[in-house]
Amino acid sequence: MPADYSHRRHRSATSLYRWDMNSVANRLINGEVEVVPATPDLWPRVGRVYGPREKNPDSCWCQRFQRHAAVDNRTALRREIEDSTLPIGLLAFIDDEAVGWTRIVPRSSLPGIMENRALARLLDDSADAWWVSCFVIRREHRGKGIGTALLRRAADWAFDHGATCVDGHPVDISALSGAPAPSAVFTGTVSMFQAAGFAEVGRTYRSRPVMRLLRSDDATRSWTTRRRCG
Repeated sequence: MPADYSHRRHRSATSLYRWDMNSVANRLINGEVEVVPATPDLWPRVGRVYGPREKNPDSCWCQRFQRHAAVDNRTALRREIEDSTLPIGLLAFIDDEAVGWTRIVPRSSLPGIMENRALARLLDDSADAWWVSCFVIRREHRGKGIGTALLRRAADWAFDHGATCVDGHPVDISALSGAPAPSAVFTGTVSMFQAAGFAEVGRTYRSRPVMRLLRSDDATRSWTTRRRCG
């Protein structure tokens, strides 16, 4: 069933967000990343982010935490993007080239998160909690701060549409015994979330913290109450 967030505060789906990459990562010379909602007209650009995997309909296509009855994962994501009242994700562009994607939606719309017992021990059931679930960055653009730019914009997008907090479940690379494969950090890294202002709530495993960003007007709450979104 397509997501319908029409009851939440809405902002134009064509809104544009720009980050000066020199301030985000200081790794691009005179570079700028633009982050925009993934509207239906941009569907062909979503596939470009996946690189060679664009040709594989059974690749992940941001379905790790979803349930669907589509013929394949690519079709499922396309239907989501085309049918959702509010865009379910954001695209990052550099020089009109799509280089990154993230999904940002209400946590309650993600069965794989809501049914996770380890996460349930840490999360309250606030209806206004949102979740950033995954990141895809084109291989040749990794390490440039694009993930952080997407995450910052994702948090703003969620708060603009009624979220009281934004959570994620990144990987703490420092707690691993070796370097992870890129596919193992699709939920982001702790350093990304820290750079975007997120704080740790707790851990489901020694290398898997839940990290949270509260809406700015809630940020002065005590640590005990900060662990709750509502």
